[in-house]
Amino acid sequence: MSAAAEGPGDRDETPPAIDTWAATAGRRPEWTHGIVNPPVFRASTIVYPSVAAMEAAKADIDANLFYGRKGTPTTWALREALTGLEPGAAGTMLFPSGVAALSAAILSVARPGSHILLPDSAYEPTADFAFGLAADLGIEAEPYDPLIGAGIVRHFRPETALVILESPGSLSFEVQDVPAITAAARSRGIATLLDNSWSASILFKGIAAGCDMVAQALTKYVTGHSDAMMGSVSARAGHFGWLRRTAWALGQCVSGDEAALVLRGFRTLPLRMRRHEASALEVARHLSAHPLVERVFHPALPDCPGHAIWARDFLGSSGLFAFSLKLGEPEDAALFCDPMQHFRLGFSWGGFESLIIPVRAKRRLKPLPPPGRFYRVSIGLEDPADLVADLDAAIARLAARHQA
Repeated sequence: MSAAAEGPGDRDETPPAIDTWAATAGRRPEWTHGIVNPPVFRASTIVYPSVAAMEAAKADIDANLFYGRKGTPTTWALREALTGLEPGAAGTMLFPSGVAALSAAILSVARPGSHILLPDSAYEPTADFAFGLAADLGIEAEPYDPLIGAGIVRHFRPETALVILESPGSLSFEVQDVPAITAAARSRGIATLLDNSWSASILFKGIAAGCDMVAQALTKYVTGHSDAMMGSVSARAGHFGWLRRTAWALGQCVSGDEAALVLRGFRTLPLRMRRHEASALEVARHLSAHPLVERVFHPALPDCPGHAIWARDFLGSSGLFAFSLKLGEPEDAALFCDPMQHFRLGFSWGGFESLIIPVRAKRRLKPLPPPGRFYRVSIGLEDPADLVADLDAAIARLAARHQA
């Protein structure tokens, strides 16, 4: 299995410090012509002055303007910026959403008859794809305990093609021992794919930890403004060629307009992540001390599953976590959420605005806390004191109802 030749945006170079990389990545002079940010290239057809020029472009499609679906300087700039976040990656491919990115990455290695493993805490659309469409294609998915570590070998079969990881896990925020799992998989020739959206590849480096592919929902922290949908997969050399082949075969591509929006968010990503971290920790610690809060699921808190691994492997924390209450029924969600002043009800996360959702998800191995008592929050850029007051008032509303 070998990667295709590298093209624009697919250089394996060690970037400078993260703040400098965020400000400068993808700004090659041949792409920007002196403009601070790469201009928005909108393109479908590329015209050539001669047949010879057309044939020359065809010889290396990923290194020349060939057809809009195959990329422009705007998308090349974003690919280069993202590749630099994952030292050891050979390149990055872009997709119209995080779900599209994860699905294509799975299909780049799994075939009919393959067996794939995914944590019980995987993002729900990832699990839906694995147990749904992938199953229809003859791919068997099996859930595993996200805290299994090197014990993942107990689930390996001769036909196991892929181990999916997500650390921290969706909703319950278990931190996986990524180096131990990837080492076990590598010893058997099994590919690994990490959903690294929570850390935005700022707080955790998946390729360096042994992963073959690292996916992100760029819709979240990288875009940061809740106005663009996109996903990405960065891959090491042994897998990048297959990833690119799969993306092109599926017709996956993004527009220059969307890529420019994501690049805009990329410039301030490290700065925003520090603010998300500080505010989320202030809110999480306040909740953990509240007498009516049963548990706070935040990797930086000592009682979160896998906290010791987080402290060992991560450079910090982001703004997404969950908490469970000691009281509440499913019908209490509206009373808890609807009157809030600063948290908004909405899916996704990672934007400048704070969001909350009542959690009503299912698990295959270990149940989540009951509906009406379990909430996920994305802490935005507002003053954390306002967010704390919002949550305190919501808990007080529930207490008043149940004490009446």
